[in-house]
Amino acid sequence: MNFLKLPKLLFITFSLLIFCNPLFSQKLEPKERIGNNPDHIINSKIMEKEYLIHMSFPKNYSTKDTITYPVLYVLDGKSTYRYFNSSNIDFEKIEDVILVGISHKVNGIESRINRFNDYTPYRDTLTDRKFEKKFGVEKGTITTGGAVKFLECIKKEIVPFIDEHYKTNFDRGISGHSLGGLFTAYCFLNSDNYFTRFGINSPSFQMNEKIFLEPAIVKLTSNETWNIEPTKVYISTGENESPMMVSNMIKFSLYLKKSNYENVDMNWRIYRNESHTSVIPFSLNGTLTTLYGK
Repeated sequence: MNFLKLPKLLFITFSLLIFCNPLFSQKLEPKERIGNNPDHIINSKIMEKEYLIHMSFPKNYSTKDTITYPVLYVLDGKSTYRYFNSSNIDFEKIEDVILVGISHKVNGIESRINRFNDYTPYRDTLTDRKFEKKFGVEKGTITTGGAVKFLECIKKEIVPFIDEHYKTNFDRGISGHSLGGLFTAYCFLNSDNYFTRFGINSPSFQMNEKIFLEPAIVKLTSNETWNIEPTKVYISTGENESPMMVSNMIKFSLYLKKSNYENVDMNWRIYRNESHTSVIPFSLNGTLTTLYGK
């Protein structure tokens, strides 16, 4: 070895260690959980709203190795977070996945108003007026049809934040319940392969029925090829939900199954004796075991 070159070699080696170390150290360790406090609050410039982020990590997650993980984004994460680590979910039966709950920072009626805006694909003034009357708020308070913008927020603000700070890969899923299920179905039908796993639970297809569900069924029965990456879809509802919600879910599921798309692996289930609220932990468990089952 040319010992005259050794100092230069050592300098280069130490320089690489110094400059490369931040690439590894910038990833965050999971926070110690204190009650139901969020891991992060994201201020969205696109939506002009704040979103709470609740996270759950695989048991062996560590910033000290090079393993990356798929991510499942769960809508209304503040209310569903308590199910992430519940005894109802057998994490031994699913592959390691990071769960990211997304919910509105506001509570009560303000949260409901934001959900109607963010999760509905198209503007429906009849729905706006109906729920303004039901919630006892002024005309013009509820504005449906913000799904396109909210999806942009997820893609450009929320996912990049999670990818920057945690050990993720490009295997992304999304799941939602009720209006969140409607939004998840919208993401699936307009898939650009950004998400490849979908949990469509108790979807509110009665919203935007004429301008979303019916065209969706036309698409599923058109026999056209669909250039979609290998994708998993889980659809569910509770037996004791509204008859319209159950029938629309069955209709959507049957047409999707019948379409027999080569790259779409679809499963669906109706949970016996479960209502719109009581079905939530079961549908989340079904989503995880179906989309991420070992």
